[in-house]
Amino acid sequence: MKFPIFTALAAALLLGGCQAEGPSPTAGRWQPLILSGSESAQLLDFADLTDQLQVWATADAGLQLRSADGALLAERKGYYESLDVRPLGDGWLLAAIDPVAQRVDLLQLESGAAPGFKASLTLPDADHSVEGVCLYQDDDDNSFVFVVSEDGFGEQWLVGRAGQLLSRPLSLRRLPLPPQAGFCAVDDQRGELYVNEESVGLWVYPAAAESDTSREPVALAAPYGSLGDEVGNMAVVPGGVVLVDVAAGKLHLLRKEDGDWSVVTSLLLEGLDDPEQLVVRMQPDNQLQLALRDDDSGAWYRHQVAWQDSAERGATSLPYVAALVQTEPVSGHGDAADDPAIWVDYKAPHRSLILGTNKKEGLQVYNLEGELLQSLAIGRLNNVDVRQGVQMQGESLDLAVASHRDHNSLSLFVIDPLTSRVRHAADLPTELAEIYGICLYQPAADQLYAFANSKEGEVIQYRLQADAEGFHSEAVRRWKMDTQPEGCVADDEGHRLFIAEEDTGIWVLGADADAATELEPVMAVGETLKADVEGIALYTRGAGQSPLLVASSQGNDSYVVMDSVAPYSLLANFRIGINGDAGIDGASETDGLEVTSANLGGGWSTGLLVVQDGRNRLPQATQNFKLIPWSGIEALLQEERP
Repeated sequence: MKFPIFTALAAALLLGGCQAEGPSPTAGRWQPLILSGSESAQLLDFADLTDQLQVWATADAGLQLRSADGALLAERKGYYESLDVRPLGDGWLLAAIDPVAQRVDLLQLESGAAPGFKASLTLPDADHSVEGVCLYQDDDDNSFVFVVSEDGFGEQWLVGRAGQLLSRPLSLRRLPLPPQAGFCAVDDQRGELYVNEESVGLWVYPAAAESDTSREPVALAAPYGSLGDEVGNMAVVPGGVVLVDVAAGKLHLLRKEDGDWSVVTSLLLEGLDDPEQLVVRMQPDNQLQLALRDDDSGAWYRHQVAWQDSAERGATSLPYVAALVQTEPVSGHGDAADDPAIWVDYKAPHRSLILGTNKKEGLQVYNLEGELLQSLAIGRLNNVDVRQGVQMQGESLDLAVASHRDHNSLSLFVIDPLTSRVRHAADLPTELAEIYGICLYQPAADQLYAFANSKEGEVIQYRLQADAEGFHSEAVRRWKMDTQPEGCVADDEGHRLFIAEEDTGIWVLGADADAATELEPVMAVGETLKADVEGIALYTRGAGQSPLLVASSQGNDSYVVMDSVAPYSLLANFRIGINGDAGIDGASETDGLEVTSANLGGGWSTGLLVVQDGRNRLPQATQNFKLIPWSGIEALLQEERP
């Protein structure tokens, strides 16, 4: 847990503070906190770096780096307040606001033999007020800064990566925050962002780069809760949060247990007319040391209270891989991009294509650099699959088939291997009332089948053929699943079909037209695989080896790799994170995915994974597809169990 702390100097001064016992709001008086050497400095805020090093924000001398005995070591001119700090490499990252210039500065500090200010970044000028700032570090070694505004705007910026300050800040996303917001704090371990709404209460948002923008109340003002009508600053502590209830003249310690927030202790803020800056340190003896600044008088006050960590933690950390390339965003906001497929140019692999569906427009065609080559605007396509070298009417055809939701048909495309151009060739009707997913099965060069499913759980297997009049389809098998399926993939050599039932898990059955329709479970939704389960694909290995099954675990923004034969051993569970060097965000809420083991050259020499990205950021944009080298995933694979 990372949170603001005192240095040895401030900690020593706090030891005489009164301790609150129980939830009573009358537990002791706040005592003046006298910081040696600060009388003329007009101390606005301070933050610990180590037990021997502290940063002060002063009204007349800017930022000051001081030792535990108050000695000045370095300074940076300016007018700063609202400090937050995190470790960064061998030093520290400091965020501060210049409220006059309405500027946010990020400073890298050395804390070794020659402590000082090493490097800095300044966020671009905002088009809204800048009130609060807080830092966040995720489990993939990324450093972010959140900026909050009383106008209801918020921003998240990527400012550090792998222990280094970036050369320039990268805008990640804008957040719709409550109006009257002036303070924020982040619980790195839980990945939670806390923001106040002055007259309403305290809210918590997911802080992770790939999270959605949902929020939950922590504590609310009357009549919806017990807070007063002016809610101020907060600080994160292990298992909870400290909140300044300005109008009620109280400071609340709240704990989250079993998903619910409750007030554990409330302290009366006697003698503080306008409490604003809050600094907290957790001591090894389960004591919280608190300091508050009265903005009216400029004086600091101290207190001490017992605190026990609830030990409730956030999601389990998973390893990360990064995309090497991303496609251009699709047209249309909201849930638009859905499912990719890969066409391999075996004569010139670097000319291979990514086909992606746009549920609001049609089929998009990209090269391996992510550039949009074609947009076939034929309607609402959902899923797409590709088979190459299909023998029909004496020709060898490379075909793509997509599920068309406008008229519940199979849209068929022909890919020209000489020009790499894709053309729409036919729409073949189905018997489905609401077509959804699609995948292809090619057991022999002259045989091609399509499995189409609906939201009602119906699955129909169609034989696809061609004659002098064109392409045709014939239903040859059907069955019903209990709930909604979508993603599916066929193992052509193994004559098997894997199908994902979104809320239940992954199943397998025979793929041939005369095979039984009894489903065998592969992996159920549970600890590892989280609903919705949508995109699935097969990575083909060498002779004598079963393919690897790759699936999207949409419910926790992760991906699984498993053996495709019983006992279906789990080999890897990972997330797709930020590629800071290329300015590519991670991937989340993935619908469809596809994988190939073909050597496409360069970074794709051992294959390529393509995933739909449901939240495209860095900066925030409409959805797109991410291209991940298989080599990064291969490094995560565990040895198969016997």
